[in-house]
Amino acid sequence: MAGASLLMLLDDIAAILDDVAAMSKIAARKTAGVLGDDLALNAQQVSGVASERELPVVWAVAKGSFMNKLILVPAALLISAFMPWAITPLLMFGGLFLCFEGFEKIYHSYVHRKDKKSEISEKEIIQKSEQDIKAFEKKKVKGAIRTDFVLSAEIIAISLGVVAQSSLLSQFLTLSVIAIIMTVGVYGLVAGIVKIDDLGLYLTQRKGEGPLVAVWHKIGFGLLTSAPYLMKGLTIVGTIAMFMVGGGILTHGIHAISAQITNIALLVSDIAYLGGLLAALTPSLLNAIFGVIAGAIAVMTMTAITKLRS
Repeated sequence: MAGASLLMLLDDIAAILDDVAAMSKIAARKTAGVLGDDLALNAQQVSGVASERELPVVWAVAKGSFMNKLILVPAALLISAFMPWAITPLLMFGGLFLCFEGFEKIYHSYVHRKDKKSEISEKEIIQKSEQDIKAFEKKKVKGAIRTDFVLSAEIIAISLGVVAQSSLLSQFLTLSVIAIIMTVGVYGLVAGIVKIDDLGLYLTQRKGEGPLVAVWHKIGFGLLTSAPYLMKGLTIVGTIAMFMVGGGILTHGIHAISAQITNIALLVSDIAYLGGLLAALTPSLLNAIFGVIAGAIAVMTMTAITKLRS
């Protein structure tokens, strides 16, 4: 009798694990787009840090990301169970925050470019005292963790939609699996990206002769040459991703705008030859434009409030 009960228990556990694995695959596919944006955003968030401090900073942000998900997974389950109506407003607030951060970055860059005398580059900051270095790194880490919180919330919300009809245990296990895989995947890749220049330096310093060593040297010089452009490109892509993700969250929360974007995408799909490509790109482009507008309004509002307070 006890043996039969044990077999039934093991069978139930196996069934739950199968369901979790299947739902995790679906959720991973649905969140792949956000994962790409998350990667670009976090890679550019930790740029500007001294080379020997890059991995410790990435590790600090990764720990913060795990803490974010430790908060978000149970919070998402509680909200879904008791206040499902609150999910969309909370996500929209996070989307607006992303748009605000993206536009604030552009705005400050423009202001500093106009006033070159007062501009202090990141390199000048990190060449100062040890206290300044720690303050600079702390600011970078805090900013990256804040951004990660919003992107993690969207990943958890999308995953929650996949498992909404499942048992509470299946929901918890699936969200936990997605949270761990996404965090390890994103920050593992971020660590690899920020150390590309070190890999290039290592390859250029390989000793020996022969065609293979020459190939390694060429690859190393190529990595060293391309690393600054890659980080610059990730900074631009990361800022655009802020508007695309933030604007996308906002438009999905406003049904009328979401419907209009869908209609425009259907209209451009009829264009000969390029219809399919344009239909795929149009929603992202319109979401980014909406994100820029929302970010501009948010920055102007906060600037006005700050001036009134002072």
